[in-house]
Amino acid sequence: MPLHVPPAPAPALRTVLAALGSPTAVREARTPSLRAAQGPVRPELPLPVHVLDQVTEATGPSRTRLTGWRFLIRCGERAVAAADTRLTPDGWAFSHFFEGPYVTATERALRQAEALAPHHQPRLLSVPELYMLTLWLHGDPAADPATGHPAADDILVPLAPAPPGIAAHRPHRVAELLPVLTHRLTPAAIVA
Repeated sequence: MPLHVPPAPAPALRTVLAALGSPTAVREARTPSLRAAQGPVRPELPLPVHVLDQVTEATGPSRTRLTGWRFLIRCGERAVAAADTRLTPDGWAFSHFFEGPYVTATERALRQAEALAPHHQPRLLSVPELYMLTLWLHGDPAADPATGHPAADDILVPLAPAPPGIAAHRPHRVAELLPVLTHRLTPAAIVA
């Protein structure tokens, strides 16, 4: 059963298609695999990218905000790169192409999620304070992908490379993982 991948905003997709059609954008991208792709490339599996802010309890409850949409760029049967878009005051804009471990880790986590939680909506959740990216499986597949906060029963799958002490590709309920993140980011009390 496939995941309920939400459709990306049409203007975000158009900016990625325009960048893929631009020889300058592809040639100047720091993605050798995209430049070397043999055959047509296409954006697939759009995922909203949310950032988790204020993870520590001392600063109040955590919150999320949509920062963009990420598209895996496929050539043949595999993803060779990804494209990020961002929301600007003038609407959606292409940000950049990239490749590396998060591209293959995202593909792997999505395959894992199809078996684990097929009735969930996939999103990406970034925790910048830990240099961590997770696949966020939101329990409401009909939810607006641009809004929301991870619910206690939602599932987070840390992508590789994960921070030390957090296993990549091991699914966690938000209620289990968020306290671990909070503990890691809370400064230790100094005992005099």
